[in-house]
Amino acid sequence: MTDATSRPHAVATQAWRIAVVGAGPAGLALALQAAQQLPRAEISLFDARPADQDLAGDPRTLALALGSVQMLQRLGAWPAAGVQPITEVLVSQAPPTIRLRHAADAVQLRAIDEAVPMLGAVLSYGTLVACLQRAWQAAEGAQPQRLHSRFGQPVTDVRPLGGAGSVAGGVEVDAAIAEHFDLAVVAEGGVFADQARKAVIRDYRQTAWVGTATLAGATPGRAVERFTRDGPLALLPLPPAADGSACAALVWCVPSDDDPVAPLSDTQRIALLDTLLPAAAGRVVALSPLKHFALGLNAERTLVDGAIVRIGNAAQTLHPVAGQGLNLGLRDAAALVHALRHAAPDGLAPLLRRLEWERGADRWSMIAATDFLARSFTWRWPGLPAARALGLAALQALPPLKSALARQMMFGRR
Repeated sequence: MTDATSRPHAVATQAWRIAVVGAGPAGLALALQAAQQLPRAEISLFDARPADQDLAGDPRTLALALGSVQMLQRLGAWPAAGVQPITEVLVSQAPPTIRLRHAADAVQLRAIDEAVPMLGAVLSYGTLVACLQRAWQAAEGAQPQRLHSRFGQPVTDVRPLGGAGSVAGGVEVDAAIAEHFDLAVVAEGGVFADQARKAVIRDYRQTAWVGTATLAGATPGRAVERFTRDGPLALLPLPPAADGSACAALVWCVPSDDDPVAPLSDTQRIALLDTLLPAAAGRVVALSPLKHFALGLNAERTLVDGAIVRIGNAAQTLHPVAGQGLNLGLRDAAALVHALRHAAPDGLAPLLRRLEWERGADRWSMIAATDFLARSFTWRWPGLPAARALGLAALQALPPLKSALARQMMFGRR
């Protein structure tokens, strides 16, 4: 990211009209940042859902890295309750694997080792969106002349027009009214199975089963990722249940063509999980009903198309193996607002070209890493489990390398 002092800026003279399409976490965070940091910009936030639709109860789980948590705290949009800090991440491999006589067979990342209060945090989609929307609506109420909510108006088209973004919103059932903006930011992504195919696509033929596990003997704040023969299996710590029971969000990735989870009863699923997870995860004693969705990579080659910028799942939908999809989108949003805030007098187009270049390393390194890990679970090469175990052992044995990995997971590639 370019230092604010490295070139002249024209904050006082830039009065852009900006459209933000999609009021999910990435779109709301971007709109709120732009409202706070671009005092002369006129910002319109579009979303198909009505403003009074209550999303607070949406239970989908989000894992946010420390950098994302800090960004939301600075925005005044961090929930006061319903959040579980991640203080430790344990990554290991399920049998069959090799046992190393004098080396650990797991990687342990700890917040205390990195001198930070947490590595990240887990919360529900509804908790985060409700908090962000309240903050946005408070900002809009204070400055209604330049901040506009356009809820209940689905966007039917976003296209470049003479170098500017044009947003056609469904203002009426039978007609759309085209409005011109200097910049359109698309943050409306959806899930892999429902998306139009982008330039870079890979169907992993994997399914993610998700739900909530109740645990006995779990360590508070510990996230567990287990590499199994079929795919990655993760437990993300959640706030305790009302009765004090330890809970975790379950993400269980398996092959779609030979799904070992689909035909099992809840009792059988619990028994299988307890054989796959390490003892350090605790013991699964109950499961909520599980939902499932298809996994794939679906990414644009560029974030920028004329005066249209795509962020979050609108730019790249990733495999959840590293839990970095939303974090990457939030970093895209922060970089865009920073670039707009410290824009040089040479116009919007050069600014967006610089943004594309500056975000490339972080974006493509994360796309490549998650793609490699996801595809590796489809390989049946002799010795692959042993190689993976040796890699984990080497990472645990090299503290500087392990710390570098933790820092990249917390803050992205800088």
